[in-house]
Amino acid sequence: MLYDWANSIYVAVVMTTLLPIFFKSVTADYGLSNSVADSYWGYATSAATLLISLFAPLLGALGDYSNMKMKIFKTFFYLGVFATGMLFFSSSWRYIIVFYMISLVGYLGANLFYDALIVDVSSSDRMDKVSTYGYAVGYLGGSLLPLAAVILFLLRGDDFSSDLNPAIKISFLATSAWWFVFTIPMLKNVRQVYSKEKEPHLVRSSFGTLYRTIKNISSYRSVFLFLVAYFFYIDGVNTIIHMAIIYGTTMGISNLTLIGALLVTQVVTIPCTLISGVLAKRFGSDRIILSGIAVYIVVCILAYNLQTDFDFWVITVLVGTSQGGLQALSRSYFGKMIPKESSNEFFGFYDILGKFAAIMGPALYGLFSQITGKSQYGVLSILILFVVGGAVFLYASSYEKRRSRQSV
Repeated sequence: MLYDWANSIYVAVVMTTLLPIFFKSVTADYGLSNSVADSYWGYATSAATLLISLFAPLLGALGDYSNMKMKIFKTFFYLGVFATGMLFFSSSWRYIIVFYMISLVGYLGANLFYDALIVDVSSSDRMDKVSTYGYAVGYLGGSLLPLAAVILFLLRGDDFSSDLNPAIKISFLATSAWWFVFTIPMLKNVRQVYSKEKEPHLVRSSFGTLYRTIKNISSYRSVFLFLVAYFFYIDGVNTIIHMAIIYGTTMGISNLTLIGALLVTQVVTIPCTLISGVLAKRFGSDRIILSGIAVYIVVCILAYNLQTDFDFWVITVLVGTSQGGLQALSRSYFGKMIPKESSNEFFGFYDILGKFAAIMGPALYGLFSQITGKSQYGVLSILILFVVGGAVFLYASSYEKRRSRQSV
């Protein structure tokens, strides 16, 4: 849970708020149009997620061997912390893009193994609760530093035009330090419980394991169907996380509203994530996941028609009601379906589908924005991801229920 607290600050500052605002101001100084800047940000996000996605299954298979989860986790964790700190020294939009991409690779790679560790720290009957509590703690941690940044922002006035603005520069260093310090308890105390014995030539053995898993995936039909659904709907969630501030800036939403909306999202998400865990226990996690997808469909429609700051606030609140619950319950829903001794291998596929989809979403947004010259069509293109993902998940959950009844 403390690692959720630690890394959520990266999402809040680098992925979703201060860095996108700062990037747009710098690109404006270089004479880039809003639609072109939006496209570059989308392409950079897609490229970084593509890189980690290509290696996620292999890394997952490798991580299933004894004591490998934490070793690989640490490698990506240190990479992400370093690159985030280097954003402090970036003064051109090109350097910003480079270090953003490196930091995103570190964040995504570390999360692959953090997600997989849920089977090592929780029993199946407690997994929904542990997962939702983790996300709630993460959103709580992710709101504190942005709040401090808002205070600095207000004291200095509504001006992000200078790349020397201390409020922005210091936030990147503070994010790097926060991420590192609050990860220390996990580095010291979390250990891999479920694993396979190491074999000679680990990389070669991991390729063999990966091949066998792909070959036999049809025997886990419920898992396969869920992953297809997850591929689509989590793509929409990740795209909105990555592109919301960029889109809001393009649509003329004030910087104060953009940052304030982030805080509202965090505040709303914390209790709603906890509530989703309670509701999942009573009504079933599949129904709560479907309701979250439905909310995001509404969000896409409202975003297409975005005109005022008030509209942005409404969208923000709706996202807050569903974002954490959808992420947390998807993780625990999947964790309860897979064999624990192969958890990292399966979570490698879980992450590659989620992250590979996140390549498609931002790229789709950037493409439609660049072709039409209007970012509204970029955000509208995300709608189909939720529709397809929701339809497949509805079928997948129905199949799983039928299979469970037959096995009984």
